Amino acid sequence: MLKGKNILLGVCGGIAAYKAVEIASRLRKLGATVDVIMTSAATKFVTPLTFQEITGNPVSTDMWEKVHTWNVEHIALAQKADLVLIAPATADIIAKLAAGIADDMLSTTLLATTAPVFLAPAMNTNMYQNPISQRNLQTLKELGTYHIIPPASGYLACGSSGVGRLPEPAAIVDNITAYFACVQDLKGKRILISAGGTREPIDPVRYIGNRSSGKMGYALAEEAAKRGAVVTLISGQTALTASSRIDVIKVETAKQMQDHIEEKFADSEIIIMAAAVADYCVEEVASQKIKKSAKTLTITLKKNPDILLNLGQKKTKDQFLVGFAAETQKLLAFAKEKLERKNLDMIIANDVSKKNAGFNTDTNIVKIITRDKSVEDVPMMKKTALASIILDRIKSLYNSET
Repeated sequence: MLKGKNILLGVCGGIAAYKAVEIASRLRKLGATVDVIMTSAATKFVTPLTFQEITGNPVSTDMWEKVHTWNVEHIALAQKADLVLIAPATADIIAKLAAGIADDMLSTTLLATTAPVFLAPAMNTNMYQNPISQRNLQTLKELGTYHIIPPASGYLACGSSGVGRLPEPAAIVDNITAYFACVQDLKGKRILISAGGTREPIDPVRYIGNRSSGKMGYALAEEAAKRGAVVTLISGQTALTASSRIDVIKVETAKQMQDHIEEKFADSEIIIMAAAVADYCVEEVASQKIKKSAKTLTITLKKNPDILLNLGQKKTKDQFLVGFAAETQKLLAFAKEKLERKNLDMIIANDVSKKNAGFNTDTNIVKIITRDKSVEDVPMMKKTALASIILDRIKSLYNSET
């Protein structure tokens, strides 16, 4: 399953280091080439010779050891690796990575690699749950190239029970094989996605907005990037953070969103408009905060440009345009009319009045409607899972039409 893959295994100083021997063995049996870097502390638990015999490769432990090839070793290993696995990953190496510290062979190699890095934390429960450790893990997650394999719970070497055990070697290796099995079916495709809600100012303090959290658009962006797409995300206001592999452009108003989308549109092959764009904006925005001096306040609104309609009029035969329809009644009728009128290739329709669907939820219930008016009912599921289904359908139709 891993034939031809070069895996760099980093082993840190914890009692769970003995499990790394089995991890190396399992990776080798699946056909991978395995190189091992051990920290000085790790050699106190397992000898480098053990890993050398298992992998058939010399083990690196010291940046200052004799050089056997012309390559600078930590750079050579960093460039060779298709994937880096740190197991066990101690609080120390996690903190070094989060802070960008490179003071030994392993931490220096990790900073030099561009390969995905999988971390399998293993430590005392209190160390793992310490806010500093959790902050460091979150920092690495947000970078996008670091993947955290959650620790298991159970009896720990320190005599206590709780979260912090290194998962069993089979489970860790399953994570690695699953990563390589992930289909890169959108590799190189240029995908433009909008997400989140826009805000239209009333005065310097107040604005007109909506309930969109941006979760659906961000889930689509992450899934597309995972499949190898080159993703640009035009994002309205949201508390979400995208991984570093996604080009994020933050906007506030519908006009700002329109400007950035139109700038990127011509170079995009697949366009997914998941943002909840305000239909109206304030005709005259007050330059100062409006004081509540009167019992009533009248605000005149004017219509915003219809971004999706404009894109539908501009799109070429080589582009695939997807819209969203958030409705509270006549879902199918309104969605089909929008699909036709705006010249879309697909529309995702959902009834936002339903429980666990629509704005500000982690789940959604949708109907996927295509140009031929076929309707696919998708039951309630997490938006991350729905993003995968939507991209599957887009890929299938895009490939057949272009």
